Amino acid sequence: MQLTVVIPTYNEAENLPRLTARIFELPIEDLCILVIDDNSADGTGEIAEDLSRKYRGKFEVIHREGKLGLGSAYRMGFRHVLKTDSEAIAQMDADFSHPPELLIPLLDALQDCDIALGSRYIPGGSVDERWPLWRKGLSAFGNFYARIILNLPIKDVTGGYRIFHRKTLMNLPLEYIRSNGYAFQVEMIYIASRLGFSSIEVPFYFADRRWGTSKMSLRIQVEAAFRVWQMRYRYRNLRPRSS
Repeated sequence: MQLTVVIPTYNEAENLPRLTARIFELPIEDLCILVIDDNSADGTGEIAEDLSRKYRGKFEVIHREGKLGLGSAYRMGFRHVLKTDSEAIAQMDADFSHPPELLIPLLDALQDCDIALGSRYIPGGSVDERWPLWRKGLSAFGNFYARIILNLPIKDVTGGYRIFHRKTLMNLPLEYIRSNGYAFQVEMIYIASRLGFSSIEVPFYFADRRWGTSKMSLRIQVEAAFRVWQMRYRYRNLRPRSS
């Protein structure tokens, strides 16, 4: 199964070369990487260009004019990949919080579902052991909050490590998705669930970044808290197409 990994970047110069090498070391025969860089100030875009020459035909970069947000980066990346022959499209962070090795069990899980999800909140999954209790609690509560309001059976709805079947992404209304911060992850899986797409969660250990600076902010958290209520109303009439 041909796989393309979509990775949004903003100031990930320390992480991107390491991550790229780790991904291409995996025993996956037909594997490509697409980077969407938001005009990073630390030279990430130039590094990505060098990597595209090193891994010619397997690595591609799209440069954007500014910091336009996670959601819009993924939407652009997904549309771009859907113009290729990739049968599976993965999304992952550039900061090693998503272990590249998990792509293999996620791909295996995708044989039996429409979306394979990396999950911190099922048995075998966890968050960084170095996090203080308040941060672990905030992460767990944010996930619980979204799950309850949207009545989702999925345990990790805020996570961003996922692989979609091509046909699944082709049938998701990407043009209607409004969230641009981390609420994008919730909106994507909520719409997919409302439309009847199946998912399997695969446990993993979510490690905090070792290099670079976190992009999480209070504004992003507030957006996520309000957006889930808007999602519940906006998609209240969405049903599986077969019904």
